[in-house]
This record gives sequence, structure tokens and C-alpha cells, in this order.
Amino acid sequence: MIKAVIFDLDGTILDTEKYYRICWPKACAHFGFHVTEEMYLQMRSLGRPFAIEKFNEWFGDSFDYNKVRQYRKELYSELVKKEGIHPKKGAVRALEMLRERNILRAIATATDMERTTEYLKMAGLENEFDKICSAADCRFGKPAPDVYLNALKELGLTADECIAAEDAPNGIISASDAGLRVVFVPDQSENEPEVEDRIFAKIGSLDEIINVIDSL
Repeated sequence: MIKAVIFDLDGTILDTEKYYRICWPKACAHFGFHVTEEMYLQMRSLGRPFAIEKFNEWFGDSFDYNKVRQYRKELYSELVKKEGIHPKKGAVRALEMLRERNILRAIATATDMERTTEYLKMAGLENEFDKICSAADCRFGKPAPDVYLNALKELGLTADECIAAEDAPNGIISASDAGLRVVFVPDQSENEPEVEDRIFAKIGSLDEIINVIDSL
């Protein structure tokens, strides 16, 4: 019996991954580094220290991750002020249906807690979750399983009693390695062949997650 759904935040609950797709390449270009589309797709939900390692692999030790990331955050904030933060398709209805069934709703995100709280409030979802866990509070971010293991601990549930909803490979690996069945909700890419064997189900929008739960 499924007792909880643990959601990724950016690109899964919130329609914000598209902003990172714009801001990371711009920030890197500002400091003289070119990020390709393929590179960006590898960066989704990538936490420390893996992100630093990846950029150093691409650009060498001359890449100042903290400086570039700070500028990316500034670009992101400007874009958010202009465009706002909105729920992904089907998110509101999915959360309503889970609440009606007394199924717990949690978040396991690479985003720090302060910004997670701020963005959920902007989207009108600040009171929709029973637990919120940030990889910023874990030793390792995604694709390590730490944030999902922490979410399970906070919920007081086993992996068999939960499912995860993710939009990107690093998150899918994180949830899968924590022992969770992963529901893939495409966002910036419709197919993720490198993690296909880790995906339990694929849905077009979050409100379809109820069908996955019913199938179990």
C-alpha cells in the first residue's frame, strides 16, 4: 500500500527547470565558458560535489563554480521576478487527490530550504506538503540517494510504502538508489534512455500519478 509520494521540486512540482536552462548557459558565457544543450541536460538536479566535479571535467580548474553559480542565481532571481513561479501541469490536482486519499506528500529537492519555501509560496503551494527535505542539508546531493533516504526517515516509512516523482536522470538515480519506485514525468526531455531501466512508470502530467498508485 502506497502511503506517500515524494516529489522532486524543479521541473516536477514547479515549472522552473526551464529557467535554469536559460540561466546556467548565460552565467557560464558571462565568464567565458560555453555550455552546450547536452551539458545542460546533464546538470539537471546535479548536487554538490558532483556539479563542481562535472564543471571541472568540462572546463578545468579555472572554472570558479561558486562565482558562476552566484551569478546564475542573480539571473534566475531576475527571471523569476519577471515571469513568476507556477505549478507544473497536473500538480495542483495531483496534490488534491493525494490529500483526499490520506496519502502523504513530500518533497526531496536539490534546492536549499529557504528558496524551496519561497518558491512554493509564490506558486501557492506552501501548505501542500507534509515534509520538505533539501539535499543542501545532506552530505551529498543528487544523484546520491541521501535526500530521498532522509525523506523516508522524516516520513517514518519504508521505500516500499512510497513512490517518487522525478523529471531528470540525476533525480531518478537518487530515488532509485534509495529503493523507491520512480515515476518519470518528462520536462526538458521526453526520454531518458540512460536511466530507462530505473523507471517504474512514465506519465504525461502529475495528475496521472493516481493511476500508477491504483495499479499497485
